[in-house]
Amino acid sequence: MHTLVDQAQPFLKLDEIDVHYGAVQALFRINLHVEQGEVVSVLGGNASGKSTTIKTVLGLVKPTHGSVTMDGERIDGLSSPDVIERGVASVPEGRRVFPEMSVQENLLMGAYPRRKDKQGIARDLEEVFQTFPRLGERRRQAAGTLSGGEQQMLALGRAWLRRGRLICIDEPSMGLSPRYVDLVYDVLFRWKAAGQTILLVEQNARIALELADRAYVLQHGHIIIQGAAADLAADPAVQKAYLGAA
Repeated sequence: MHTLVDQAQPFLKLDEIDVHYGAVQALFRINLHVEQGEVVSVLGGNASGKSTTIKTVLGLVKPTHGSVTMDGERIDGLSSPDVIERGVASVPEGRRVFPEMSVQENLLMGAYPRRKDKQGIARDLEEVFQTFPRLGERRRQAAGTLSGGEQQMLALGRAWLRRGRLICIDEPSMGLSPRYVDLVYDVLFRWKAAGQTILLVEQNARIALELADRAYVLQHGHIIIQGAAADLAADPAVQKAYLGAA
């Protein structure tokens, strides 16, 4: 007998997740979910566990307890390539471009899982070049010669070419000038308006809360605050700890 419980399940769900690095526990009973078309941000300081959370979703880290489900199916036992095949795109911390490959080759690496859709890839490639004209100008240039901000544009474009059902973004503003932070978030706001589901890890709490629908705050591997992003932005404790309020 089949039940319809999956219809009530969120698109992405982390249920009672523990993660250890050897003897050191990094996450403690994390419960987090993302609905389809929602932007959810995970905030926290250094060593809070926020990057470990996104790595757990991507299959880069294996939980020692709990489960990760996407669209009602367990993914916590899958390898990272298998998670990506299921429709997850990643913008990793530090960009992780292929430095010897050209800008265009890097972008096409993002489209590899949908490589048979040649027309769609060509269309999306031109869309990326229109969104980031600097990448279009440098499409044949080695990615390693780009500035940090340009490499972040490239990492975003590569994720967009994946056309993932979920995009996981780890610290997109790290190390960028204010100008490039604005450019990155201009793109993320456009993705949100297009209905893209996003899980965002970010230290820049102010701008992340402007973008997100909901947010979780991590401290030492524990979720200490969660709720609507607007509510967190107005919370005195969050303002004092993360938004620079006196």
